[in-house]
Amino acid sequence: MKLLVSALEPSSNLHLKEILKHSQDLELIGIFDKTIEEGTPLYDISEMAIMGVVDALKKLRWFFQVADEMVVLAKDADKILLMDSSGFNLPLAKKLKTAYPDKEIIYYILPQIWASRPKRAKKLEQYCDKLLGILPFEVDFYQSKAQYIGHPLLDEIKVSHSSETDTIAFMPGSRKSEINRLLPIFKEVRKKLSDKKAILIIPSSFSEEKITNLYGDISMFEISKDTHTTLAQSEFAFICSGTATLEAALIGTPFTLSYIAKKVDFFIGTKLLGIKQVGLANIILTNYNNTTLHNEILQEDVTVDNLLKEYYNTDRKIFADKAKELREYLGHGSSENIAKIIMDTSC
Repeated sequence: MKLLVSALEPSSNLHLKEILKHSQDLELIGIFDKTIEEGTPLYDISEMAIMGVVDALKKLRWFFQVADEMVVLAKDADKILLMDSSGFNLPLAKKLKTAYPDKEIIYYILPQIWASRPKRAKKLEQYCDKLLGILPFEVDFYQSKAQYIGHPLLDEIKVSHSSETDTIAFMPGSRKSEINRLLPIFKEVRKKLSDKKAILIIPSSFSEEKITNLYGDISMFEISKDTHTTLAQSEFAFICSGTATLEAALIGTPFTLSYIAKKVDFFIGTKLLGIKQVGLANIILTNYNNTTLHNEILQEDVTVDNLLKEYYNTDRKIFADKAKELREYLGHGSSENIAKIIMDTSC
């Protein structure tokens, strides 16, 4: 079977690799990580990376061109799998369904319509044949076609938190702008916690040259590229907003979320789109039982003093109980379920 894939995010490609473990005779075409052996991508995900509204606008014309190339490529595909990245994949779904009304389009890792722009649900149902959610509550925002199929991190996380440790983990993000804003503050926090072992977690795909260019002097940290193991062996973590916060939550490692966005992006998100939470674990628990797991330190509040307060004042017992609730609510993994849906030829 030939599958057209549009997976722009590093996290989406990790989930894609898990799906492929449960699939046979599957050839990939489209946009995905070039390290995936089941195909040769039209574009590698490194070429698709953007950060914020301003960056997206600069590359808008090029993204239109890429979408048109994907439509041409889809001619030879048996099915289509769109993953996350709704800014690109939703318009692409419309183009694909218009060009190939009989090809099955599967959307996995649905757009966060529960956070903003709920009208997109109708478009997704119009242009896609199967809508596969990774959060139990999100399927309620759709009239039909949507189903909860589990969360991929429950397939990928094989470790749990050990409380007998004096290690602090730092995750300042993977994008240059995130690192530039957070790492200087994290370095100062590390100095204040000089009696602790400090580990800087870096994306496994980063080369030594890229690490040097992005991070500068990080001699005060030990370095790790194994996110899950390091988080499991850490007493506490300071994490930039993103998938890593949910990973830490499911592992059970206490943490605080820190994020400094461009002012224009923060204004659009909070004032125009009405986003009230940025941490996935908090969003999930709020929808489940109206509780939260961790504090969110944002914008000007991201200071050394505030982060130290988080470290000293976070109640580890309450965190552990809420993290267990979160894991039980999500229930099970999704990768095998997705693979079955993709390989089903009865459709």
